[in-house]
Amino acid sequence: MTSQSAPDRLRALLAEPGLVIMPAVWDGLTAKLCFGAGFKTAFLSGSCVAASRLGGPDLDLISFGEMFDSFNMVRGAAPDLLVLADGDHGYGNPMNVQRTVRAYGRAGAAAVLIEDKITPRALTAAGKPCLPREEARMKIRAAVEAAKDSGILVLARTDCRPTQGIDEAVARIEMYVEEGADILFLDSPADDAEIKRAVDASKGRPHFAVLSPGAPRATPSQVEAARLGFKIGTYPTGMLSPAAAGMKAGLAALKAGEAEAKGALPPAELRTTLGYPDYDTKAKPFIVA
Repeated sequence: MTSQSAPDRLRALLAEPGLVIMPAVWDGLTAKLCFGAGFKTAFLSGSCVAASRLGGPDLDLISFGEMFDSFNMVRGAAPDLLVLADGDHGYGNPMNVQRTVRAYGRAGAAAVLIEDKITPRALTAAGKPCLPREEARMKIRAAVEAAKDSGILVLARTDCRPTQGIDEAVARIEMYVEEGADILFLDSPADDAEIKRAVDASKGRPHFAVLSPGAPRATPSQVEAARLGFKIGTYPTGMLSPAAAGMKAGLAALKAGEAEAKGALPPAELRTTLGYPDYDTKAKPFIVA
């Protein structure tokens, strides 16, 4: 592991030209594969953790303890991977936000996301009711103050676009900049014009985007995202969807009387991917002759 802190390394990466791609990870294997594929940074996604732990949707059922445990899995498997941890709504009031931010900072996260939605949410999968603006300000103010302990970057997210409109959403981005957030995130922009407004409101600070297809939001390509001024793009379904498809294919193959799916890794490649040869190398000095 490098001696430079994870937040400082992420700051340096964000200072380089070009769009930074953050694949979404949720456990040790996904983190290891991500780093092995050459990615320097990843997003510990709440939706992916919910899928893997609960087998269900991302509807605020995952706890801080479960997210933090998943972070430690990711950190243990890929210690040099720069991780943006999904801190969700901070798991309570501004004091809970501070506890969340400090815990991730002490544990080695490079950045943490805090958002303005209300929790517990209404009993529907539609929409995300959000806190009043000044209550949202206090959550980000608390996060920025707590981040000073470790230097962890604070990503401030607003989810209010679908329920309160683009003007309110842009006003919140501007407010988060005033409060000292390091990275900004407007969820669910409708089109390029809204994206440009949000990026401009970020005042030169990095702006984050979810670029996975399928949701009711603008999802530009990587080239288009860079042109629009995004600095970071994440893909929550980038590994999750192919992984689910692969597991379904494996189960279908077994039901059909086959030993494995056609797309399965050869056994030797799977063992190498999982680190069996690395284990033998590292264990060799401790073998009693």
